[in-house]
Amino acid sequence: MFLSSNIRNAVSFTTRQIRSLHKTAVRSGGGGALFVHRDTPENNPDTPFEFTPENLKRAEAIVQNYPDGHQAAATLPVLDLAQRQHGWLPISAMNKVAELLDVPPMRVYEVATFYTMFNRKPVGKYHIQICTTTPCMLCNSDSILEAIQNKLGIKAGESTPDKLFTLTEVECLGACVNAPMVQINDNYYEDLKPQDIEQIIEELKSGKVPVPGPRSGRFSCEPAGGLTSLTGPPPGPGFGVRPDL
Repeated sequence: MFLSSNIRNAVSFTTRQIRSLHKTAVRSGGGGALFVHRDTPENNPDTPFEFTPENLKRAEAIVQNYPDGHQAAATLPVLDLAQRQHGWLPISAMNKVAELLDVPPMRVYEVATFYTMFNRKPVGKYHIQICTTTPCMLCNSDSILEAIQNKLGIKAGESTPDKLFTLTEVECLGACVNAPMVQINDNYYEDLKPQDIEQIIEELKSGKVPVPGPRSGRFSCEPAGGLTSLTGPPPGPGFGVRPDL
């Protein structure tokens, strides 16, 4: 039996309504929300970028790690080198990497737009990336985000007027057992409370580099309540082995 046109239309309309309610939220990670390039005064093919002599030697050494004809495999580390030199990745830096690797520029653009580790617009001297994915959220990462916003007077996706700090909300950074946590440049700061992140920001403002790692007293990621195994010295050689062997 075929559905009448009215029923078919009603079912189709209902399906469209349901689908419209299920959309993934758009998040602006990695300092660039767009997957396309738009020329701006600060980011266009004429934006000055050249590898320093020292970094050029490093890039060439990286390329030498790969067989002839497979230089494209060096795209990630060479892009990272360019970003560390410039602070972020203008399209001119991507073009320079493509030239160095002898690959079409599009191959470099594909990598730079896929990985959120690459910042395609300027970021502050200290790039604060706060994880708000489920484990951190359950450990009250919202309080850490609020403390950062109140301390710096900016929201996620913004930079302070002095260009010292940029705040970005990101997905899982792989330190779930030490939640809540943030990554600031290359360092992880874990087991945070609002007063911890405020102290970290103050130290950064004064030019210091706060000691990375957990703020709870844990050395690394052992159980927060203390060790439940491996609490004594390990047994010596032969432990548990049959005497006749």
